[in-house]
Amino acid sequence: MRLIFDGHLDLALYAVACNRDMTESVAQINQREAGMTDSSMRGHAVVSLPEMRRGGVALCQSTLAARADRAVQPRTGFMRFDLDFATQTMAYAFAHAQLAYYRVLAEQGEMVLIGTTAELDAHWQRWQKGAGEALPIGVIVSMECADPIVEPAQAEAWYEDGVRSVSLAHFGVAHYAYGTGTSGPLNQRTRELLREFERIGMILDLTHTSDPSFFEALDHFGGPVLASHTNCRALVPHERQFSDEQLKLLLQRGAVIGAALDAWMLVPGWVIDESEPGDLKMETLVDHIDHVCQLAGNTLHAAIGTDTGGSNHMPVDFRSSADLQSLAASLEKRGYSDADIDNIFHLNWLRFFRRWLPA
Repeated sequence: MRLIFDGHLDLALYAVACNRDMTESVAQINQREAGMTDSSMRGHAVVSLPEMRRGGVALCQSTLAARADRAVQPRTGFMRFDLDFATQTMAYAFAHAQLAYYRVLAEQGEMVLIGTTAELDAHWQRWQKGAGEALPIGVIVSMECADPIVEPAQAEAWYEDGVRSVSLAHFGVAHYAYGTGTSGPLNQRTRELLREFERIGMILDLTHTSDPSFFEALDHFGGPVLASHTNCRALVPHERQFSDEQLKLLLQRGAVIGAALDAWMLVPGWVIDESEPGDLKMETLVDHIDHVCQLAGNTLHAAIGTDTGGSNHMPVDFRSSADLQSLAASLEKRGYSDADIDNIFHLNWLRFFRRWLPA
């Protein structure tokens, strides 16, 4: 079994917002949610800590996810649990609730919070030597949407709390950038935030950033960048994906690009809450991985960033994190070597974070 580094999960969000016990198997989670109707994802869990161990997912980036928008009402449909709060201070509090969840799981030995290269290497070596079912999951804490950073100067406090990468926006208009479904530039506070990121060593995740915000962020930020869970617009023409121009700019900056398993990022024309996965298979993800490799001319930048939530909007052959191992056979069929597959499964993320985490 090959070890896997997943570049994007929302473990605490699903625990805190959906009341999911991430220490249970997905079968147990789905049994508990049987008959629940508050979200279309109920009863369709695909990720938990035991499933990650079973699938060799030794390490991941996992988020603190919250947004602030006074105009947004509670949501219905695809994601009925709330990510949106009236103020940034409330988003700050919700993000800290998620951080508290990671910390207590770390105290219980379920996971290890990783903030330095020494911690990264020690954890990875432990997994290389040991039996996965008994080992904690390594978590590098990320922030999906910078709204919980109430003021740019507060970024350092979040860094001291263990956050190592931040995306400026999620869906909609955020306080620091325009995200998926919108389009617009950065503001003065964002430029201050990016300067602060560069000063303290925070990694910038450009996932979900609208095109104008994306290009402006690269112009104003000289630090490390990545795309934790982004697919290719050339294959699925939607502004949620990145164009070849954007991908090439990321490659020039040494970024790693995690391919995501969400069906709406794999199927052109997918309509959230209406479309069904049909015969969509995980092998489609390899199309996006291969596209990044072709643009780069090597396998040193493509990786996995699953963004897994519920099986109702995932490929039909993905029912838990353990199924990620099947991607190796799909890559082999495309002519990828063992060394290439190791790059994509874990080495690219490992090299990136070894370079940019503090010693």
